[in-house]
Amino acid sequence: MLRDEQLSILRDISQSVAFADDRQGKVGELIADGYVMKDGDLFELTAKGVTAVEEHAASLGASDAEQADASSDRLM
Repeated sequence: MLRDEQLSILRDISQSVAFADDRQGKVGELIADGYVMKDGDLFELTAKGVTAVEEHAASLGASDAEQADASSDRLM
């Protein structure tokens, strides 16, 4: 299971956001785990990385929907 910091790095890479050198070591871990690949000077998500980002976004969307349902239930 990926930690929040790792998911943050994956999201940054998927959005082509540059990040500080202090995160380079963590990117190395993600490369070793198969989530990221290096293409020249750029980092790209692998299919495994894309899936991890999408699943995390879906789980956040599901929890937001559950919270909205709970809020509307309280209003009734």
